[in-house]
Amino acid sequence: MKNGKYQVKLFNKIAAIGTDRFDKAMFEYGDALENPDAILVRSADMLSAEFNPELLCIGRAGIGVNNIPIDRCSESGIVVFNTPGANANAVKELAVCALLLASRNIVGGIEWVRTLAGEGDAVPALVEKGKSKFVGPELKGKKLGVIGLGAIGATLANIAYRLGMEVYGYDPFITVENAWTMNRLVNRVSSEKEIYENCDYISIHVPLNADTRNKINASTIATMKDGVRIINLARGELVNDADIAEALESGKVGGYVTDFPNAATLAMKNTVCIPHLGASTPESEDNCAVMAVDEVSEYLLNGNISHSVNLPDIYLPKESKYRLCVIHRNIPNMVGMISTALAEVGVNIEHMINKSKKDNACTIIETENEITESVLEKIKSVNGILRVRVIG
Repeated sequence: MKNGKYQVKLFNKIAAIGTDRFDKAMFEYGDALENPDAILVRSADMLSAEFNPELLCIGRAGIGVNNIPIDRCSESGIVVFNTPGANANAVKELAVCALLLASRNIVGGIEWVRTLAGEGDAVPALVEKGKSKFVGPELKGKKLGVIGLGAIGATLANIAYRLGMEVYGYDPFITVENAWTMNRLVNRVSSEKEIYENCDYISIHVPLNADTRNKINASTIATMKDGVRIINLARGELVNDADIAEALESGKVGGYVTDFPNAATLAMKNTVCIPHLGASTPESEDNCAVMAVDEVSEYLLNGNISHSVNLPDIYLPKESKYRLCVIHRNIPNMVGMISTALAEVGVNIEHMINKSKKDNACTIIETENEITESVLEKIKSVNGILRVRVIG
């Protein structure tokens, strides 16, 4: 903090509808702040960034966090937020469009029609003569496989069903909320293999990580139906470029729509390259900005966490004078050691909550006792503590 205000550095243009939500009495934000308490970012590359010791959190106005060094942040007790669902409607609408683009060769037809400029009154006849080159199948009655049933995948599955498609969905980590929103006639399958073997169209909606990189490759493509059409609006690296290029050339894959063009995809046949438009709507950018600002504000002011990618969701109503927010490793007896450390310096716990997420955990403690520097040092001395701060 500086002059009693939290400092929030902006690494990209964040929609004003979001930043206007910061309490001006408690926050200062801009792109020139040197030692921020928080960072708001969209697509800027943070992987090699040096973080100041005061940095408490990073808010990503979007869903993907591949531009943020998650492991390094976790080691330093820096909470990383994203905004799941904020851009879901925009991506869902583009996914419906992608189904049609993959199927009907609309882009190829439009490009061909433009070559007829200058033909004058002959254009209508030339169109009728040449349109057969761009024939493509209808979606109705075809099988769609959706891999990843989050906010985007689940709603796409519902829409595709209403379009008359037979829909198969796979997601071992589906949330209860998304499960309830999905049409009961969408077929839930227990493996991706079932989708690969049965579906005419496959749309991928999963995050990029070590387990999902190159998910679509020569081996998985070999198990798919001949002429399958693949849609990738999630992350380019989910699909192996060399393998899908070969499959497109042979006809094994009938079409590929990607929102992540590169030199390789631009050279592939039967491929529609969209210039990363998935979340490029004013509404989406506004939603992401609002959600990211609210997450960062709540954490800085109260220590509560929601939609973090490296720490658990945790919430404790503020009822006491002082609040301790402790980020630590998820190892046995951490709560006991923290409680003992506080008891040894005469701090009584009024309220407490502890939550964990994989290797990391967070404990929020409320007390009426003053939190002195010696109290903080006592907690920091506990093995496995990553970050401690007090909110008065």
